[in-house]
Parts: sequence; C-alpha cells; structure tokens
Amino acid sequence: MDVSQYLEIFLDETNEHLQNLNTQILELESDPENMDNINEIFRAAHSLKGMAGTMGYKRMQNLTHDMENVFSEVRNGNIKVTPEMIDVLFQCLDALEEYKNNIQETSDEGTNDNENLIKALNDILNGSKTGQAQPAKEEKATAPAAESTGTGAEKWNDIAFDDSQIRVIKEAMKQGKNVYGINVVVQDSCILKAARAFLVFKAVEEKGEIIVSVPSAQDVEDEKFDKDFTLIVLSDYSLDDVIKAAESVSEIAQVTGAVLELEKTKNYHSEEETQEPAQEKKEEVAETKTETRKEEKKPAAAKAPEKKQVSKPVVNRTVRVDIEKLDSLMNLVSELIIAKNSLVAASSNDQGNNTAFNEQIEYLENVTTNLHESVMKVRMVPIESVVVKFPRMIRDLSKKLDKKMELYMTGEETELDRTVVDEIGDPLMHLLRNSADHGLESAEVRAQRGKPEQGSIFLDAYQDGNNVVIEVRDDGNGIDVEAVKNKAIERNLVTVEQAANMPEKDIINLLFQPGFSTSEKVTDVSGRGVGLDVVKSKIESLSGEVEVKSKWGEGSTWTIRLPLTLAIIQALMVVVGGEKYAISLGSIQTIEDISPKDIKLVENKEVINLRGTVIPLIRLTEVLDVESTRSPEDNLIVVIVKKGDKMAGLVIDELIGQQEIVIKSLGKYIKQCKFISGATILGDGEVALILDANALL
Repeated sequence: MDVSQYLEIFLDETNEHLQNLNTQILELESDPENMDNINEIFRAAHSLKGMAGTMGYKRMQNLTHDMENVFSEVRNGNIKVTPEMIDVLFQCLDALEEYKNNIQETSDEGTNDNENLIKALNDILNGSKTGQAQPAKEEKATAPAAESTGTGAEKWNDIAFDDSQIRVIKEAMKQGKNVYGINVVVQDSCILKAARAFLVFKAVEEKGEIIVSVPSAQDVEDEKFDKDFTLIVLSDYSLDDVIKAAESVSEIAQVTGAVLELEKTKNYHSEEETQEPAQEKKEEVAETKTETRKEEKKPAAAKAPEKKQVSKPVVNRTVRVDIEKLDSLMNLVSELIIAKNSLVAASSNDQGNNTAFNEQIEYLENVTTNLHESVMKVRMVPIESVVVKFPRMIRDLSKKLDKKMELYMTGEETELDRTVVDEIGDPLMHLLRNSADHGLESAEVRAQRGKPEQGSIFLDAYQDGNNVVIEVRDDGNGIDVEAVKNKAIERNLVTVEQAANMPEKDIINLLFQPGFSTSEKVTDVSGRGVGLDVVKSKIESLSGEVEVKSKWGEGSTWTIRLPLTLAIIQALMVVVGGEKYAISLGSIQTIEDISPKDIKLVENKEVINLRGTVIPLIRLTEVLDVESTRSPEDNLIVVIVKKGDKMAGLVIDELIGQQEIVIKSLGKYIKQCKFISGATILGDGEVALILDANALL
C-alpha cells in the first residue's frame, strides 16, 4: 500500500498535534496537577505515535511512544511533573518538529535517533516510585483479550466457507499446520483504519498464510469495515505468536484468537447456493451495525468542541483546500471584475438610454462584489495559527536570557488573508525577541525603577477599517535615542550636524536600516543587526507599514498595519501627464482644490497650509517624469494621502473617479521603481499603473 497519498494529511495533523502539545505542556508547567491537561497531552502523544507508525516513521514513533509512557505514569499518579521533566518534554517537541520538517522536505524523517532524549524519558520512567511501568502496560494489553475470547470465537464460527476453502483447511491440518481464527478490533480513535488493517495483514503474514478475510481484503483496504475484521490463518507458529504479531501494530484495541474447529463453523457441509444467502445476511448485519455506529458517533463528535472556547468551529464543518486552488478561484473572480468594468465602460460610451442593459450591469456588479467577498472570506484565516507558538518561544527566551517575563496576547481570532498570515510569523518573532532582549531590563534595574520583577510583553491584534493592526508592546526600557544617534554617526549614516537637528522619531527610524544594532555583543538571540530591516521589508512587501513609539524607561510599542486583502482594492483613478494611474483609497484622506498662490516654500520645498496643518506637496509629473497637461495658472488638484501620522499632497492633472481594481503583480521587472506597486487592467483594456502612496511619502 502506498502511504505517500496520506503525506499531506499526516503533515497537517502532525502540525496540529505538535502545536497542541506545545500549548498544553506550557499550561502544565504553570499548573502541574491539572488532570485535564495531562489527559490531553497523553492523547496527543498517542495520536502522533499511531500516525507515525502508520506512515512507517519508526524514529518518530519510538520517541512519541516513550513520551506516552511517561504521561501514562503521570496519569496513574506514579510520577510527579517536575521542571526538569518539562524541559525534557520541550526538547522532545523540538526533535519531533525536526522530524516533521525533514519529512516535509524529503518524505523521510532523517537518521537522528535522539537517543539522549529517549534515555532522559526512560530515566524519568525508572525514577518513578513504583518502577512498574512495563508490567502495568502488559496487563492492560492482555486483560481485554482474555475477557472477550467468547465473543471473538463466534466471529470465525460464523464464516460460511465454500468447498475449496474447506479443502485447503483440511489439507493444511493433514500437513500438521495450525489453523487459527483471529479477530482484530481497531480503536475508536483510529484515524486511518485501512492503513492500520494493512499493517496487521502484513504482520500476521510474517507468521503464516491468511486464507480468508471477512470483510474481504479489498473491502478492508477501501475502509469498508466497521471496527473489527476476522482472519483465518494457516501457520506453523503458536497462536500466541500470531496474536502478538497482530498486537504489535499500534491503535489496535484488542486481538482475540482460537484454534479453528471446522465442525463448529457455520455451513460446514454447505453447498455454494446455501452460502449465498448467509453471506448476504452477514452483509445486512454489517450494514445495520455500521449505521448504528454512525448514529452513535454523531452526537459525540458535535459535543467535543464545547470543552474549548465557543468560537472554535464545529467538528467536520471545515474542508482543507490547497491555497493554489483558492488562487485560481481568486484569478477567475479578478477576470470577472475586469469583464464587469469593460461592460460599464461600453455602456457609458454608448450613451443610449438602454435601461435593461444598465440593470443587467448593476446585477452583475452585485454578483461580482458578493463573489469577491465570499472568496476573500474563504482565504481568511485567524492569526492564531501564527501567534500560538510564541508563548513557548518567550518561555525559552526567559530561561536563556535569565529574565522573568510573561507574554499576554489578545485578538488571536482576528482574521487575515492566508498569504499574509503565512508571511507574518517571522516579523512578529523578530519584534518579540527584540522586546525580550533589548526591551526588558534586568531584574535589578526593574527593582530600582520600582517596576515588578517580571517583565510584560503584549501582543494585540485587532481590525481597523480595511486594515489589521498588530501591536507588540513591552513595559521595558524604551529606546535609548542617544545610543541610536551615536551608533548612526559611528556608521556614517548621518553627520553630527544632521543628528543634532533630527527629530527623535527619525532617529528611532534609523533602527530599520540594514545591519543596524545597538547591541555591544553578538548572542544567539540578537546583535547581528538582522531583524528590524527584515521586519520592515517583509511588512512593506505585503503592502503594510510598521512604526514604533517609545518612551525612555517606560517601554516601546511597535505597530504593524496590514491590508485585509491583497488582490482587489477600491482605488481612485487619476490622470497625470495623459496617463492613467490608480491610488488606493485606503491611504487617501481628502481631495483639495488649491490655488497656486497658496503654495509656500519651506527649506526650498513646496508646502500648503491646509486648515492649520502644513503639508508638503509631491508633484507627480516630476516623480513620473512627464509633462503636465494643466497650465501653471490653473488651480491644482491635490490628493491628500496619509501614512501613520505623516501626510502629503499628491498633485495630479485630472480626476477620473473611484473604481474597484484588480492588482496584477509586475513581477521582477520593475523592482527598482519602489513607488509603483503593480498594475491593473481597465475596462477598455488599457493598463494603468498603481501608485504606492506609502513609498511616495
């Protein structure tokens, strides 16, 4: 059987289990007696072990098996949770993460046996008070088998053999071979039943020959069976050996068996026609059983999520969809919007009062807008999937830096476009490490400043209009502006005179320069000058912005602002020098009509005083190097744009109006031209470039 078809499911589910284990073990560290947590960890480790076994990843299976043993003992009250144990468990999770990454890259788990971790886990086990981890486990395995021999025996006595099968069995008996009936029951929680059954077949076939399987081997492989299946086996080995072989497969609840007595089997003297109805009846029984199993399952599945927060989705209501499929769906919606824009353009050129035509266009507009919103919602995922790994990271940093710190998170349910969520993890990680290392002071300094010994780092996410805002704050040192200024002068980024006249905000922004770091020494946490420049370039590549506010001695706040969607935006269409351009409505404040005599010069740059605010002007004809179509005496049309708390006025030649546009990437061709963020196709087939107001500012 080819298990590669299950690889994607395996990786998805492994990710979920590993994340779950990280969260649960963190909670266990703060509340070592919490039995709910201990049970949850045991279940997650058990599921991981089963999945790894099914896929044939033995090293991963061994490590999770030993983790499961430790938790089995913790559940039974034989071992107490200690800080050392928590450290070992976190190392195990890192090792499992490494296996998972190897599997993702190469479909193979690698060659690292992690013997030191397996030894550490076994030391924890051997240090348990009773020291009877193994016998307890064996009792568990054999007890149910002994109880249910009776019911199991009826299973194989119910099989109606045909004449050829009876001949084979009799022949085997004559040759002195043993004939066994084996019944195998799969655990309720088993995820891949067919794969488990396949492994049982394989294990049993090493001890003998399977001559009959009920349901048939094909049905078992297609997962057309309920919880159990029955095998008739010819073997030279003892019954015990055959049962043990079947039991060696994980996620098997029990295996029962007995020597087959032909006389007791159903239809022993049967002819083929008498066997037919018997088989049908058996299938009928199997069907009703499957139905009742389904009935039983449903309520439990619906109840399960109630343990967690109410906001969690209902089980089995979600579908995993490849992001490429969504991208192609998004492209089709984009094409539809372009087609709609063409119709709108055609109808306005026609000037005829064709009411029916206009109604159809309005209807199409409604449909495309709703379709666009639906596709966007499908692409939206909570940022929880990214931020959930940070508490563990802060715990590790707390130990490494020897500072007490706690991370408080809000707004994990805030949703962002999937492509943005995938990219946002690194920048956030850099900012959090920055807060932990540079931001928070040592315990002594905090005591002098009258602050609590434990530093606080906050990660808050919320939606603000068409943007999502993520803030990383800390109650630490704040930014030492003098240190930044001196470092910048030392690295020749600014002269001493420039530094003296620079506002504090601009000095702080020097931190975003590549390779800039105020750390005296390089550690594995920071000091390499990699970090804030990565944050800035990554956020800006997602059409977002990042800014920082800081108060010396009180702390810093880093604010990331990201657009909800990257594909389709509302834009203002303008004309500059006879060419059409688009500016995103998100950054536009107002549009002003300005007389040439209202323009003043400050430091030789044009500004206007708009209702008490001095705003610099950017003449787009100069930026784009085109001739203006307006005469110098005409009033100026100025589009006021804003980025953070900076404002500027973009001087344009003509306004066209508002339009929904599809952003098409221009790829690597014009990387140099920072203020053009892409292009769009207009209704008449013309291409208009999209101006990035942030870059212009």
